[in-house]
Amino acid sequence: MFVDEVIIKVKAGNGGDGCTAFRREKYIPDGGPFGGNGGHGASVIFKTDLGLRTLLDLRYNKLIKAPKGANGSGKNKNGKSASDIVIKVPLGTTIKDLDTGLIIADLTKKDDSVVVAKGGRGGRGNTAFATATNPAPNFSEKGEPGEEKNLKIELRLLADVGFVGMPSVGKSTILSKISKSKPKIAAYHFTTINPNLGVVKTIDGRTFVAADLPGLIKGASLGEGLGDKFLKHVERTRVIAHVLDMASTEGRDPIEDYEIINKELKDFDEKLIKKPQIIIANKMDIESAKENLARFKKKYNVPIYEVSAITSAGLDKVLVAIADELDKIKQEPLFSDDSFESHVLYKFKKEKPFTITRDNDIYVVKGKEVEKLFKMTKFTDEGAIRFARKLRSMGIDEELLKMGAKYGDKVQIMDLIFEFKE
Repeated sequence: MFVDEVIIKVKAGNGGDGCTAFRREKYIPDGGPFGGNGGHGASVIFKTDLGLRTLLDLRYNKLIKAPKGANGSGKNKNGKSASDIVIKVPLGTTIKDLDTGLIIADLTKKDDSVVVAKGGRGGRGNTAFATATNPAPNFSEKGEPGEEKNLKIELRLLADVGFVGMPSVGKSTILSKISKSKPKIAAYHFTTINPNLGVVKTIDGRTFVAADLPGLIKGASLGEGLGDKFLKHVERTRVIAHVLDMASTEGRDPIEDYEIINKELKDFDEKLIKKPQIIIANKMDIESAKENLARFKKKYNVPIYEVSAITSAGLDKVLVAIADELDKIKQEPLFSDDSFESHVLYKFKKEKPFTITRDNDIYVVKGKEVEKLFKMTKFTDEGAIRFARKLRSMGIDEELLKMGAKYGDKVQIMDLIFEFKE
């Protein structure tokens, strides 16, 4: 089964908790802190695999959850870090963060990989907090939460040229003649329900990858037929091979077919109609094709190549023309830099790491950094004091005062409600 789009949730592993422990050997007075750090949580990594052609494995795996790191223990023993989870995907896989709308990665090369959700660091044991003024701290950290993301995984086939056209114009037959691909061929619409790839070699020894992209009809860009499902595969191609049934064997006008398909390409993405097109007049072995070709040439002054997929006549000339066109075109990335997460992070640097709103008599504090600090805090006496100091250093106390908070007012962070103290 060909699957080219899935939505999944990934959850990286939390870091292990740090340990609060003290040395208690008989002959070591004032033994001091002895708690180890927690291990790192596992990250979720996507990596390309040349042997895969579909996202089928992810279709039935809606939640990918990585293991947490082991907790630290006494005698300064650090917890073991968890092993990362590596998810294999085909070349041409795009990973998008549904919550931000940004592209995490576009994996197009062999062994390309990306960390889609980073595992949390291990919490520090009390040994790590020892200072000259506090040589025996009685607190430690919980592990940092692992990243959690909702992802849309899309596969866009890596093909140099995409064969497009109405159903039954002969795209699959052409691909079967010019490559070793064996697409299903039959005398009914939508015989091809999956894209087919084939490696093509021209008579002068050049090679390229071709894809037969099915399902285009009027309204394809809006979801009619199979078009919206497969139009995205055209986005990676450098050249579009537009196949027309010049003999009108299906009762359609090839001129009208040409205009409909181009409109659907344009409606789906303006960039598609700007790609170089090689127009192929197929079924020229049938008598009625000559008259339709003359009408087409009269209306459109564009190069058009006459072929017969059944007899293979004219195919060599088309392949050379496609290869010539490909030689002129540099391979460009599918997405602009602004689409990727790493290129837009600077926009958020000046924003406050928290927000405070008032819900009746309660001040509600929210923010990733605040919530992470909350999750990593063990609310012992010293842990709570450290938590309060951290909030103060982030400017939360100052902001609460500006909003009119007074001594004893209630402040909520996640599921904790406490009293505000100046």
